[in-house]
Amino acid sequence: MIYFPKKGSVNTEDAVVAALKKAKELGIKYIVVASNSGKTAELLAGKGVNVVCVSHHVGFGKPGEDEMGAVARKRLQELDIKVLTTTHLFAGIDRSLRNKFEGVYPAEIVSTTLRMFGQGVKVCLEISVMALDAGLIPFGEEIISIGGTGRGADTACVIKPAHSSHFFDSKVKEIICMPREH
Repeated sequence: MIYFPKKGSVNTEDAVVAALKKAKELGIKYIVVASNSGKTAELLAGKGVNVVCVSHHVGFGKPGEDEMGAVARKRLQELDIKVLTTTHLFAGIDRSLRNKFEGVYPAEIVSTTLRMFGQGVKVCLEISVMALDAGLIPFGEEIISIGGTGRGADTACVIKPAHSSHFFDSKVKEIICMPREH
């Protein structure tokens, strides 16, 4: 396991290299990566794995705004990278209830608990389940998921995700890399 001294995008290339090395070692065919610009996903193109890029849902930053944009989507499509833009597993209706009624709801409790291991670990688990629910990765297989803290990537995990309706059957098999400080 690799521990990075700092969190954030400074670790992106090293996280991608570590993830690809682990994929080769374990014979893993799918990598799911969080990216709003597509830049981290592009680092995985042509490396012998199927890549799914999960972006923020439309309206995440500003109502009606798609952070990725058409140019980046087209570039990823040309690189044979699938892009998933949908409501985040730990957000959605629970976040709406929190915003409206100022309470705490189950999905946010799970999300906050996972952040104890770091934002990247939470993101890795979240996007792997989202990709499985969208049918972009096969059920029952270990995949590698790459996430981060803010921009870029600083965390990679080997995960056997379950569908969201059976979320707690998901298994984090290995943490490949993560920032020590989070």
